[in-house]
Amino acid sequence: MTEKVYSVSFEVEGPAAMFTRPDTGSSPVSYPAPTKSALKSIFECVTFSKIAYFEPQRIEICSPIVFRKYSTNYGGPLRKSGTVNFQLFATILENVCYKVYGVILAYSPPFRGKNPQHQLQEMFMRRLSVGQFHTTPFLGWKEFVPTYFGPIRDTTAADKSINVTIPSMLSTMYTRPTDGKYAPQFRQDVKIEGGVMFFA
Repeated sequence: MTEKVYSVSFEVEGPAAMFTRPDTGSSPVSYPAPTKSALKSIFECVTFSKIAYFEPQRIEICSPIVFRKYSTNYGGPLRKSGTVNFQLFATILENVCYKVYGVILAYSPPFRGKNPQHQLQEMFMRRLSVGQFHTTPFLGWKEFVPTYFGPIRDTTAADKSINVTIPSMLSTMYTRPTDGKYAPQFRQDVKIEGGVMFFA
């Protein structure tokens, strides 16, 4: 018997995005594409479950990869003791557009007539179609709010001129998708071919 697949897709677009490379220190630089954990966070801006979760499988990059300098006044917990704030310099992405495809997985099979995978899939697609969010969606950093976040559009397509190899890319931050322990994992030689990147 073939296991049923609970597919989910969405498209997100915005003027700026930041998917930080952990190795870039106090002047952070973005990866050229979203990490798996960043896409999961975008999904969870619509709905969230502790017994089922979104697993990204593929992303289509629908606009050219353009980096630009960005500065902001930082007043968060990592600032030096005794200072009010300091200026943070970063290298971010400009004018991004992504089509995201994945599946809903669960920690246990359906039970007592309840199917957590179907429930999360249905709730996400219903809320996305009417623009109903659990929290404000963001593209990596919370100040980078998308101008479009909704169902896949026919007017956009993967930029086939994009062919990039990312030497090392953060895959996940935790041992499990929900309630996990801190344990970063990285993928090596991640390829973007014809504007498409797969998450192994």
